[in-house]
Amino acid sequence: MDIQVADSRPVTISNGTPQAAVEFHALSLQISENDARPSDRRHRTYQASAHKPRWHALLYTLLPLHTAHQQHEAEELQRDAALLQVANELRTHTYHLDSINAVYAQLGADPVHGLRTDEAVQRTETCGCNVVSPAPRRLLSRAFGWVFGGFNRFLWPAMIVFWLCWKPIGNPPQSGNLAMAVVIILVICLQALFSAWQEWTTDRTMHSITNMVTAETHGLRNGLRVQLAQSELVPGDIVFLRSGDRVPADVRLVQVSMDVLVDRSELSGAPDPTIGTTGYTNTNYLETRNMAMMGMHIAQGQCTGVVVATGDRTVLGRIGQLVTHNPADRTILQIEVQRLVNWLTTVSLVVGTLFVVLWAVWLRPKYPGFMSVSDALANGVGVLVTFVPGSLPISLILAMTMVAKRMQRYKLLVKNLTTVETLGTVTVICCEKTGTVTQRRMVPTRIGFGDAEFEFDALVGACEAATVDALNVAVRRVHETAALCNAARFDPTSAHLPINGRVALGDATDCALLRMAEHLCPLQPARRQYDTLLTVPFNLRRRWMLAVCADRTQPTHSPFMLVKGAPETLLPKCTRVQLQNGDVVPLDHAQRARIEEMQHRWAAQDGCRVLLLCRREYASDECNPLASVADSAAELYAVACQNMSGLCVVGLVGLIDPPRDEILDSVGKFRGAGIRVFMVTGDYAPTAAFVARQCGIITSAAVDGIDEVNAQVTLTKTQKRSDDKECRRSTAQSLPKAMGGRRAALLVTDSEHTLASRSSLVVSGPDLHGLGAVHWDVIAQYDECVFARITPEQKLQVVEEMRGRGHIVAVTGDEVNDVPAMRAAHVGVAMGNGTQVAKAASGVVLLDNNFSSLVVAIECGRLLFINLKKVIVYLLPMTNLSEIVPSLLNVTLGLPIPLSTFLMLVINTVTDVWASVVLIYEEPETDLMLHPPRNSSVDGLVNVRFFLQAYGFVGLVQTLTGHIMFFLCLYLRGGIHPRDVFLSFNKWTDGYLGKSKAELAELVSISGSAHFMALVVMQWANMFVARTRVLSVFRQNPFWGPRRNPMLLVAIPIAVAVSLVVNEFAWFNSVFLTGKIPVEFFFLPIPFALALLVLEELRKLVVRRYPNGGLARIAW
Repeated sequence: MDIQVADSRPVTISNGTPQAAVEFHALSLQISENDARPSDRRHRTYQASAHKPRWHALLYTLLPLHTAHQQHEAEELQRDAALLQVANELRTHTYHLDSINAVYAQLGADPVHGLRTDEAVQRTETCGCNVVSPAPRRLLSRAFGWVFGGFNRFLWPAMIVFWLCWKPIGNPPQSGNLAMAVVIILVICLQALFSAWQEWTTDRTMHSITNMVTAETHGLRNGLRVQLAQSELVPGDIVFLRSGDRVPADVRLVQVSMDVLVDRSELSGAPDPTIGTTGYTNTNYLETRNMAMMGMHIAQGQCTGVVVATGDRTVLGRIGQLVTHNPADRTILQIEVQRLVNWLTTVSLVVGTLFVVLWAVWLRPKYPGFMSVSDALANGVGVLVTFVPGSLPISLILAMTMVAKRMQRYKLLVKNLTTVETLGTVTVICCEKTGTVTQRRMVPTRIGFGDAEFEFDALVGACEAATVDALNVAVRRVHETAALCNAARFDPTSAHLPINGRVALGDATDCALLRMAEHLCPLQPARRQYDTLLTVPFNLRRRWMLAVCADRTQPTHSPFMLVKGAPETLLPKCTRVQLQNGDVVPLDHAQRARIEEMQHRWAAQDGCRVLLLCRREYASDECNPLASVADSAAELYAVACQNMSGLCVVGLVGLIDPPRDEILDSVGKFRGAGIRVFMVTGDYAPTAAFVARQCGIITSAAVDGIDEVNAQVTLTKTQKRSDDKECRRSTAQSLPKAMGGRRAALLVTDSEHTLASRSSLVVSGPDLHGLGAVHWDVIAQYDECVFARITPEQKLQVVEEMRGRGHIVAVTGDEVNDVPAMRAAHVGVAMGNGTQVAKAASGVVLLDNNFSSLVVAIECGRLLFINLKKVIVYLLPMTNLSEIVPSLLNVTLGLPIPLSTFLMLVINTVTDVWASVVLIYEEPETDLMLHPPRNSSVDGLVNVRFFLQAYGFVGLVQTLTGHIMFFLCLYLRGGIHPRDVFLSFNKWTDGYLGKSKAELAELVSISGSAHFMALVVMQWANMFVARTRVLSVFRQNPFWGPRRNPMLLVAIPIAVAVSLVVNEFAWFNSVFLTGKIPVEFFFLPIPFALALLVLEELRKLVVRRYPNGGLARIAW
């Protein structure tokens, strides 16, 4: 029974004392020193540390972590200021102080019929849709980031240096330096435009993904209870909220159940839900408990409210308008990419500075005519521009966006790009049983009494045939308990359908019992005969549901209790049991044992969820404590809970929830990918174990329990003491002997651990009490685990224990009870038909409720990492080794620079960018889900093996090929032998080798363009090489098949077109000193490219044939 308070007096609890107001510090107008937010205390700490040495302050200023922390501090302070401003604006609101009828009058609300459709439309036109406008985003600051951030922060100094090298440093001024400055400005503009376009498309993609789910709520319109889109709500609407719902607007509570709890952490940060009331508990609009604001959640119970504010007029909307938009936290991959870019930038700065210093202290005094000041500065800056792969950060964002789009096609809602990355590293999946691995379509299969049990279908047939008259008394009591102690109801629009085809609204268990009761006897007569005075919903902490009812046909109208729940919870409260003929006998030891045996057998053999149905009636000569408090719901609740003893077992009901069709295959794929699947459920242990075996979560014949865990702990402690004694004895012996003994002990321990890791484990919630770290160390070694009879707190504990042991944990769920664990996990995964609070707490929503979609999600996360590695291994050989070696040879060995800064910039910003973007769209290799999850702390984007591939193999071959083409062109076109080029220094001028300075410059330009073309062709080969890590490139057919990538064919023509433009047009030849590429040099690099492909194919073949060989151990 719901409680309605018609006045605005403060609510009092059962002991008569006024209910204390909630200290809502985040929204309060007065924040004390001791109760200030953590950010305030941290801010004071930083102020106190302002007297540190200057070098210390400078270090903290330069560190990105400190900058991020300061930004977070500023965000929190800004939010606090916004909350205070909102609180001041809402001081005049009196919805919480006025009586409920007064609120109805102010809003024009009708609590009986709700608003009419035409009224709702008119109010929508006046107040707007119930949608919070996005936070304001500062266009100027974003544009500043596009122009001066990212790769552009390296281009601006380069542009300035080239401009200065033209004038005033250039003597005489060289138009090529001015042209380079202009080109860099154009590149900056293109980069800024591309960054803006990329941010716009990413935002649009994520917006379209998040809009895949339309939030709905139950409301009252035209006298009917209907589902409404939350965006359609208007002030004056009556809304019905229940456990798991997100509060869709600012709502004044007008009816609440006894156990309703409101989670206010979205706005206040308060960790614990607070009790909802209908009377005000505080004069502050933001602190009173009879208001529920948009964004809050109903953590427990049910309530009814009237909408008082929508959209931007809500508290959440007001805050959103005052707090500026802040970008999401960077992902691990973004941090790794930024770290790589920073490292390459540092190297380039050191190398470029070294070149300038080397020129100043050695080349200039010894070879004064070899290189001018402007040339030295231009070469040094050119190293900075060309050494850093500018397309790498852009490729990362594009890769994550592409993967998010791919997941969208599979009905996967990804809320942020960080989640995409984390999915690829998941090592443990903790899944709920009901609704996740099962279909959430429970059907009754058995009904048991104190002395008999029946198949449900047979019992229904017997009742319909009316052949078992004596049984009808017992069946009627089961029917009444299932029908009245039940929060589910049939959708009236489906009343004409067969019972199993009707739409039932409510919890899956309640819906199953609702259908069961309807099969036994029509529901409506029973529900019309009895008044429900009080309902206490089921939750995992109590594990029972209570209903207090009264028979309208009885003159005494005496209340009685109906209870259903877990047998092990309710059986100790029972003293009598009903037999199949309707007789009630004392519940002795034999009867208790029979009921427990029945529960265990149904669960272990059929996987039934077993419910105990109980009843507590009071005889006419017996004092009924419920009768005296029947008119007060609060007192009735307290008395009913205190007197929930002496119950009579009406019967047992066995419900079966079939596994999902795809679950067995999905669990097998997870196991093949090195991911462990744990079942964490509130169900009875034998039931959970049976379903886990059906789903493939348990495969071992022998299943361990808590006793085996304790034995393993004892063995580990004994072994440790034995090892300690051995170590003490070995101090007098030789070191090799002592080490040998230690190794033997370690081998025994490892063998035991390996044995444990191959077995299965089933433990119940009560078994987890008092377990220490060493117990969890043992539990974490099992590959197959089932945690049964788990409370939400214990589910959270499981997640934290796994995280504490280095696992990346994903938690699936769809109920309020799953939310704490989902929030604590690295990735929360909600089912599409789950509660709103579960979907809000998750990072991924399976919109099609298909567990196999999670396989796709994890595969996409892994694909993101693999494809990004391919992009990097493609970019690094060219942008680093192949482009820095020419400058190095120019400075140290006196060669004319084989590759100009302009051509390096063309490769970096044009020809390589398209190919790197194309590699993002690579399909996964066949073995993508056959590898174990990567350890993000060890297996990063780049490592020693990665650099061996990029520099020691591909980069070396490319560099040699480019210089061979350079020297070959000099020899074929000008007759200049390579020995005449080395150590030429300032001899490379008029008269050298009988050629004029102009002729030498033209030869260098033509040979440099041949060098450039060779690198472009080699990058084509590198593009195909990078497509696979182990498989042959011929199994990754780009033209057809499941792993085709036709975009690769577009990258090659683009590179050819750019090469022709910059080398064949006379304007580029005269300004940037490029040369027309001889025809043969379009084809001469091809054999070298084919050689690179052949060598790479041989390397991959050896890795496949000898996966444990030396070459495989250094493979990237």
